[in-house]
Amino acid sequence: MGPVTAAVLAIDGGNSKTDVALVSADGTLLGHARGPGSCHQNIGIDATMDVLSSLVAAAATEAGLDTSTVAGIAGHAAVYLAGADLEVEVEMLHGRIAERGWAEDLVVDNDTFALLRAGTQSPDRVAVVCGAGINCVGVAADGRSVRFPSLGRISGDWGGGGALGVHALYLAVRAEDGRGAATGLRDAVASHFDCPTVAEVTAAIHLGRLPFERLHELVLVLFEVAAAGDDVARRVVDRLAREVMLMATVALRGLDLLDRPADIVLGGGVLAARDPLLLGTTLELLATAAPKATVVVVDDPPVVGAALLGMDAVGAGHAAERALRDALLARTQAAAVAARNRVRR
Repeated sequence: MGPVTAAVLAIDGGNSKTDVALVSADGTLLGHARGPGSCHQNIGIDATMDVLSSLVAAAATEAGLDTSTVAGIAGHAAVYLAGADLEVEVEMLHGRIAERGWAEDLVVDNDTFALLRAGTQSPDRVAVVCGAGINCVGVAADGRSVRFPSLGRISGDWGGGGALGVHALYLAVRAEDGRGAATGLRDAVASHFDCPTVAEVTAAIHLGRLPFERLHELVLVLFEVAAAGDDVARRVVDRLAREVMLMATVALRGLDLLDRPADIVLGGGVLAARDPLLLGTTLELLATAAPKATVVVVDDPPVVGAALLGMDAVGAGHAAERALRDALLARTQAAAVAARNRVRR
């Protein structure tokens, strides 16, 4: 095995995609790989480890490291994963990742902590991520933290792109067959999937002709219909804004920060889209509920936060952080463009 040349192995494992980065102590991006989602709750722990292992090997290859074994390729591994929700899950994931021996030192936790670090270094901070799902974590200057189970409806959650897409279809179906209120979602949903009726969209999903995952696309359709003034769609957007506000303020209250200055980081694909109605309503609600808080909307992918947490652990300075952030943003943006081009073809 060759010498260790990476200070940090950073992993962000999400529901829809996974990013792996190898970074030197001066912030140089040595290798990066992007692949499919790696949430063990969706695909199982063995498949999760297969995804992570293949991407670590790909990043190591780009970095020019000896890949005959990827054990010991970094001094510190910062691994932040969707599905690391309950303590027992964090411990299970830590154990399985530690077996691979990728780094001498290992931290494993929920991917929302990576978003939090990407958005702020404030000692008192809360993050709400709304991407495929929705989650919230918070950290206080004295080391206390709060988190939600984030297990879906069984743990009281509502929101996220997956839930919004399904709900938009639900409202469109009921508008079409008369069980629900009239809404522009009826025509917009059918048109989006090039179907003459919403009922045919439902049939296509049921019969496997239309991947269920494509319902996530209806988030933007929902925003467009709401922006046009549709009352039904606007109520859904208002509900999501209120849910984001509730998660943030409950976390702040749990840390005794509701009446003190603190940062609230908003991120994930749904919030980072900066829909004017959703974001505007959310900011209004937060301004009333937590008037001393500062809201930060983060466009950076969570792997940036994972890498920065790793750099914090090895004592890297601000110059290294700036170099790393710039390099990772460039690579992840290029990967996103390549993925969109593949879909178009």
